Order: sequence, then C-alpha cells, then structure tokens
Amino acid sequence: MNLVRFGILLSIAAWLGGLIFFPFVAQISFSVLPSPHLAGLVVRNSLIALHWMGMGAGVVFLACSVVENRFTHGYFSLFRPIHLLVFIMLALTAVSQFRVIPHMDALRATAGDIAQLSTTDPVRLQFDSLHVWSTRIEGTVLVLGLIVLYLTTRRLAGSHR
Repeated sequence: MNLVRFGILLSIAAWLGGLIFFPFVAQISFSVLPSPHLAGLVVRNSLIALHWMGMGAGVVFLACSVVENRFTHGYFSLFRPIHLLVFIMLALTAVSQFRVIPHMDALRATAGDIAQLSTTDPVRLQFDSLHVWSTRIEGTVLVLGLIVLYLTTRRLAGSHR
C-alpha cells in the first residue's frame, strides 16, 4: 500500500515540478541563446518532453489512486472529483501537445523565424495568439495540479488515522 501511495505522490510531484521548472528553462533559453529562434526550439522541445512526462504521470496517478481507493474503501472509483481534475489536466495537456504545438510548428515552417516578422504580420499575430493559449493551458494545468496535490495529501493523511 505504501508503494501505491508513493506512486500517487511521486507522479503528481514530478508533473508539478516540471510545470514549475519549465518557465525558468524558457526564460534562461531566451536570455542565453544567441537567437530567439534557437531559444524557441529549445522551449518547444522542452515543452514536448514536459507534456509526455505529464501524460505518463497522469496515467500513473490515476492507476495508483484507483488501486489505493480499492484497498482503502473496498471499491474502484474512477470518477472521483480528484480523478476528474487529473482527466482535465490530461485533456488540456493533450490539446497543447497535439493541437497547439503542431499549429505553431506549421506557422514556424511557413514563416521561418517568427521573431523576424513584423508584429502586425498575420502569421506573427496567429503565432502570438497560440502562444498565449499555450501559456494559459500550462498555467491552468499547474493550478489544477496544485489542487490535486492538496486534495491528495488531505486524502492520504486522512487514510492514516
């Protein structure tokens, strides 16, 4: 049982740790690398890695949490509120991974270095809009993850009483 609880906490902690660390990677990339284009590529690849890590962590969290629920309460419960929050986190991560990033990649392939475009260029405006959505999605996943962590620690602390 302790191993299952460890899996729950490790998975959400790893996902949140990546989400918290990612903005630092982005900021350092743009301040250290010689061009915004190179920094954008590093950030893009880091975000893709973060998404895969998050999706894996979400699956591990759900699996361990459902098993823990079975041992603690005697039944499987996939649709607990905490699980629904993780499903939303997974869905948002998937939207960013499979919709937003590919669309940004297509714009980058069309225009080349986005930073070289005028701020009024339609491609630049579309890219910037997608960037705003990407940032909102990651921020939402982070907030939901913090709520999940809080609810998880309360739940696991309550099961030890």
